[in-house]
Amino acid sequence: MTRRRWIADEVSGNEAALTGEHADHLVRVLRARVGQEFDIASGDVVRHGRILAIKPGRVEFELGEEVLLTACSPNVTLLLAIFKFDRMEWAIEKCTELGISRIVPVIARRTDAHLASAAAKRVERWQRIAIQAAEQSRRVAPPEIAAPVKLHEAATLNTGTLRIVLAESEKEGLLRDLLAEPAGAEILLAIGPEGGWTDDELRLFEKEGWISASLGSAILRAETAAIAAVVITISELGA
Repeated sequence: MTRRRWIADEVSGNEAALTGEHADHLVRVLRARVGQEFDIASGDVVRHGRILAIKPGRVEFELGEEVLLTACSPNVTLLLAIFKFDRMEWAIEKCTELGISRIVPVIARRTDAHLASAAAKRVERWQRIAIQAAEQSRRVAPPEIAAPVKLHEAATLNTGTLRIVLAESEKEGLLRDLLAEPAGAEILLAIGPEGGWTDDELRLFEKEGWISASLGSAILRAETAAIAAVVITISELGA
């Protein structure tokens, strides 16, 4: 039987703990009990864990042997223009399950001003969503959820081997055709807001060396485009 995986909030030697809302979910929703067994992830290591104690806001584990892990997903960063929070949260959850490495929320020209001003306060919630999705999909660690940045800062990110901006105006180059890099390459994908990138924004990406690509002829919602781009990228890179 496959054991449920949890990402530890605290680890010390052969002991680990979940704390706060994290622990409350395990106790109240899943009715955890002393002696129950789970996999406990910390950093890039997963170990067999057995519940030692259940306290208010805290579940403590005894750690045992390491669990053999499968191959890691490719290193893919998603620059996600901020859009309606309920749909953005859904995109963060699903992209986490699919194996995204990092998500950078971006304030674009067409990002609603109210959403842009409120975004910084949502990061903690987005991080909790990513942790829950990572545990559900048995990841070792959640993706990093960065603080929101303005577009000009996002466009200058240069950590990727290949940087691709998804654009409705691109008529020729398909995303899958650009993914010829070997497994292990770091890929940056930029997804625009509802209404897409403006012409000025696309010119900025081009100036900074990004390559434009399309997901096909259909016009997709922002959250659908994000999920489709992550699926295609991870699939093409052999994860």
